[in-house]
Amino acid sequence: MNQPEESLLFIQVKQGNIKAFEALFHRYYGFLCQFAEKYTRDSDASEEIVQDFFVSLWEKKDEIKIDTSVKNYFFRAVKNRCLNYLQHQKTKSKYTQKVLLEEEKKHSDDDVFVEIELSKKIEESINSLPEKRREIFKLSRQEGLKYTEIAKKLNISIKTVETHMSLAIKSLREKLKKYYTVFLLFF
Repeated sequence: MNQPEESLLFIQVKQGNIKAFEALFHRYYGFLCQFAEKYTRDSDASEEIVQDFFVSLWEKKDEIKIDTSVKNYFFRAVKNRCLNYLQHQKTKSKYTQKVLLEEEKKHSDDDVFVEIELSKKIEESINSLPEKRREIFKLSRQEGLKYTEIAKKLNISIKTVETHMSLAIKSLREKLKKYYTVFLLFF
């Protein structure tokens, strides 16, 4: 199809001739999709851009003035739509990143709050243990001593250490049952 034929078809499109519109559509649709895909790297998005272009062409046929060739007008219009699409994708991506970072920060702040609250509750619960039990518990859990080492250090039997540890854990479980899942992770 040469330039004068395309110009004549476009004049007919402006007059509402659907057959002329279909002829231009069939002539350029595939080429425009391939052209658009070079920008978008997405065949679905490219097809949608070209389809939107043709819909807009039909809807605004009375307003459109083509100073160059029909072919140049079509490719320039699709290129502009592709650039708009890419700009929109970039903006959408930045917004998505921003939302994700805000959510991550929010959850991070929530986690810190829960961790602080839990630490306070654990410390309060440990401090509420009887003195000897608290001392044995701290030697085991905070200083990492084995039961035999605790027994030697405090000059008591291993069985006494085991009993105190068992009672300490039982007591802490009861006091911290609200935080039981997290408690298991710590102890």
